[in-house]
Amino acid sequence: MTNTSLIELPAQPNPDRIAEVERNTAETRIRVKINLDGTGQARLSTGIGFFDHMLDQIARHGLIDLDIEADGDLHIDGHHTVEDVGITLGQAFAQAVGDKKGIRRYGHAYVPLDEALSRVVVDFSGRPGLVMDVPFKSGMIGSFDTQLTHEFFQGFVNHALVTLHIDNLKGENAHHQAETVFKAFARALRAALERDPRSVGIIPSTKGSL
Repeated sequence: MTNTSLIELPAQPNPDRIAEVERNTAETRIRVKINLDGTGQARLSTGIGFFDHMLDQIARHGLIDLDIEADGDLHIDGHHTVEDVGITLGQAFAQAVGDKKGIRRYGHAYVPLDEALSRVVVDFSGRPGLVMDVPFKSGMIGSFDTQLTHEFFQGFVNHALVTLHIDNLKGENAHHQAETVFKAFARALRAALERDPRSVGIIPSTKGSL
């Protein structure tokens, strides 16, 4: 188990593609364990029911095993917990992916849910960047502030070191909008992280590093 709340670890080979990270601050205590080659099993406890539901989409549609525990200052609001889970999950991804040899690097997915449709494109580029256009029809989904969706993904990209484009193309129901975003994110991750049998041991970049 590694605490990487202050520094990012250099990319190293990680054939098992498993990582466990803890991040402890005055506001939250987060533990994340992931297996990128899992079966979609999830054990989630953030204290925010709708957020757990969205994280479950990442596990099931990405076929990534997720074990996430969060103890945050929910007496204030969900902001620190959601953002810090994104940060810690990003750190875990960076460790699990390792030096990125043999992965496809790019992934995209379109996912519908009734009237809603979202598109997500991801690049394990080594450069953090988020472009997100999701015009939520409601500011709240139950007790979940929809603005926190951006905070989660911003924390993730900053620490996973990925470029991420998220667009909700259609949608009238905020729950449906959010769910299509997270499902599309999961399926884009799955595509990008898939091992390419024609690129074994090769970093997918003309620079020779990512």
